[in-house]
Amino acid sequence: MRGFWKLAWVEVKIYLRQPQAAFFTIFFPLILLFIFGAIYGNKPNPLFGGRGMVDVSTPAYLAMIIGSTGLLSIAIAVSSNREKGVLRRYRATPLRPAAVLASQIVVHYLMTLLGGGILILAARLVYGIQFSGRAGLVFAGFTLSCLSFFAVGFLLASVARTARTAYILGMVLYFPNLFLSGATIPKETFPETLRAAGHFIPLTHVVNLLQGLWFGNPPGRYALEAAVLAGLLVVGAVVSAKTFRWE
Repeated sequence: MRGFWKLAWVEVKIYLRQPQAAFFTIFFPLILLFIFGAIYGNKPNPLFGGRGMVDVSTPAYLAMIIGSTGLLSIAIAVSSNREKGVLRRYRATPLRPAAVLASQIVVHYLMTLLGGGILILAARLVYGIQFSGRAGLVFAGFTLSCLSFFAVGFLLASVARTARTAYILGMVLYFPNLFLSGATIPKETFPETLRAAGHFIPLTHVVNLLQGLWFGNPPGRYALEAAVLAGLLVVGAVVSAKTFRWE
């Protein structure tokens, strides 16, 4: 167990040395928060059900962080380690292969949690965002969303032969998810055709789930979102387990 946490600590330092990973997890959400917050403020708006722009956007930005970590950071980190022969060397150590992959999950989950915590703290201190939900439910929804997109990230790393390929595949999936899900611009401002298209975007279900739980809506209302994300987790885990290559 001691070796596992040493490995996890090394992976944390490697993660923070990757500019693109730290940018999309920590800085990009803050940039959007302050840009749109400066433009629209956080006054109650009938378009958002009497909530402010920042109240609606903050849980959506959490979904954006989850998407970037799963589709980009994990996929690139794992495929890069394979390409450089790091995974092959890990298999020669006393650490079990499962522990090597689990360290990636733990590290990326903690970094996602860190990015989300910084975002919420900034939104609270600067704009006084309101929270009407139950923290435990939001945390559970956040964790399910993370694991679902992490499974997709491992799937991308399984099919990508190089880190560059993983980066391209991740970007191809990330940007449609980013802009059609409501993770950056509230869905309430979309035309009906874009809203309809968004139902087929996985990150839309993360946005719906986190916003609904954040606003204190009944959890049962989001059974479809939870089912979609659970299905994504199972499919991603099963397929990546069958296709994953260590070298």
